[in-house]
Amino acid sequence: MKSYLCEYRTITINSTTMKTRASNLFNWFSKSVEDINIVKSRSNFNPSIELERQIGEQIYNALQGTVVEEVLKKIRMSGSDTYWRSNMEGHSLKVDKELLPDFHRLCHDVKAKLNFEEPVDFYITGDSTVNAFSVAAEEEGEPHIVNINSALFDLMTTDELKFVIGHELGHLINKDTALARLIRFVFPPEANVPVSLQYKIRLHDQLAELVADRYGYIATENLDVCVTAFFKLASGLDLAKMNVSIEALIADNNRRLEYFLKDKGVSRASHPVNPIRVQALNLFATSKSEDDLQAGMDELISILLKVGTCELDEHTARFIASAGLIVANIDEGVDEDEIKRVIESLASMKMFPRKFLDEIAQGNVGEIFFDSVQNILRINPGMREGMLKYMISIVLSDKLIAKEEVDLLYEFGEQIGLSDMEVASAIGEAIQVNYVPSLESIC
Repeated sequence: MKSYLCEYRTITINSTTMKTRASNLFNWFSKSVEDINIVKSRSNFNPSIELERQIGEQIYNALQGTVVEEVLKKIRMSGSDTYWRSNMEGHSLKVDKELLPDFHRLCHDVKAKLNFEEPVDFYITGDSTVNAFSVAAEEEGEPHIVNINSALFDLMTTDELKFVIGHELGHLINKDTALARLIRFVFPPEANVPVSLQYKIRLHDQLAELVADRYGYIATENLDVCVTAFFKLASGLDLAKMNVSIEALIADNNRRLEYFLKDKGVSRASHPVNPIRVQALNLFATSKSEDDLQAGMDELISILLKVGTCELDEHTARFIASAGLIVANIDEGVDEDEIKRVIESLASMKMFPRKFLDEIAQGNVGEIFFDSVQNILRINPGMREGMLKYMISIVLSDKLIAKEEVDLLYEFGEQIGLSDMEVASAIGEAIQVNYVPSLESIC
């Protein structure tokens, strides 16, 4: 089969969603350089995370954000601002200076420390859930909303409340709440979100939480306070009453973090798991250089990038990429549809499928292919037919069936223990179900 290997020629897929947008088309998502510089002066590092910003732009562009935002402004369909404001005004307690002077001062002290000048209305809701949230205003000049559930007041110290408030304001400063609104509009709860976009949205949400945590730290400038706040939010326990020390919390966090770093754990919720959040904040607070901070964050982000949960998943991804490249090159004419098909197949297994495909292409594709096939058969021999069907789908994706491609399929079938009859039956079934001739061939 090695005789079938050809040089991989990268297909450039023209797509406006992957181009860098002009600054005037994405001004709502861009951070204020002046604000960031001021905040940075109060901490060692800029609180933003570059990967979060890049993925946010990708999602915004993929959802045609500039067009959709303009449509929403004209037809004003979402109504979420009215919903939230009516809900808060009717069922929650607004933090007015005359009514709650101490907490009002605390909220605005944090807001001033973060140099956030946009108007914000703070509310307290009678709720036993240990939670807080923020809602970005829809119209420029309208106040944003930050809500603190009443359960937090029984659990948190004043400094810990500063962290919570700083965190929620961080979401507003970082503009990720506005992006979330766009996502919810394009993909309502009942909508089916493409798998690859689901992963990108999840990763962005998790990274946005880490950014918001950094703003919470800047609000307190006390790492111990942030750590105890995390554990109170996670457990709902008063740590002082439970006689839990900060040293014990850190030790426990390190043990649990090791579990995730050893490729056993996967962080799949919208918020990163607490071991990652605590360590990320520790790096932000104690790193001596940007390089040290980035190196530590790269290790933590590698956990968030994981999609598969076992050894077989990685071998399968390597098979999908290498087999796709081999089949696409067999007729010496890599087609855009073939590459798209490979990327679509990788999208359910890799956060950045195109990047993974390019990395495989730069290696020894034949060696990667044979190694992945052997490992898949070792772990799960029942995947033989599935591997063959995948390769057939690549053959059919460009609407041309070359003799070289069919010969490759028979050779592959022999290698994995399938008869020519079994291979021919699989090819015939795929042709009947999926094959659509190219219009160019009949025009």
